[in-house]
Amino acid sequence: MRCRPGARRVARRGHPRLHPTGFVTAPLVPDSGRNPFGHFTMSQANPLRIFVTHLWETTDDYLRVFEYLESHRNFFYRNYSTPDRPVVGDKEALKEDLRRQIAPVEAVIALSSLYDTNPDMVFFQLLYADANNIPVILMKRFGDQRPPHKVLAEHAAVIVDWDERALVDAVRKHARHEDTTRWDTIEFKLD
Repeated sequence: MRCRPGARRVARRGHPRLHPTGFVTAPLVPDSGRNPFGHFTMSQANPLRIFVTHLWETTDDYLRVFEYLESHRNFFYRNYSTPDRPVVGDKEALKEDLRRQIAPVEAVIALSSLYDTNPDMVFFQLLYADANNIPVILMKRFGDQRPPHKVLAEHAAVIVDWDERALVDAVRKHARHEDTTRWDTIEFKLD
């Protein structure tokens, strides 16, 4: 491209320009740490904020969720659920404590097994998450092939089996809209 005599070529910021050696160069733009949807990507400095449904006690399923999350490499999260600190008071005080725990999170992991114990409180946790546009990842009952209760399934963004990879991918996808496309290699013999 020719310029008029006496004029200088000025490369606009962010656009490629011709280097004296003949190669095209482009200025480096620092990574903003955002994914295509404008959300910040997960990192150790910016962990996912999650809440796991509970009834103020740590059940086997509750602990199993954290075993799955901890066993995955490069998955950083902050747990906002506090089942070890029960609130003294009436039902409204319990609900207020749950609201405080759920409000700052990006995703709620709901345990289907708790619905049999106290359906009202589990349903309240899902309703509050739904009202605040927080995605709910519903875990099926561990070791049980029955589908989750219809009431729970209606408020879930996704229903997940007890699988480490499926759980982590669902949390990443629904909390931060991160692409979790992975490819599996299946080897088989043709007979």
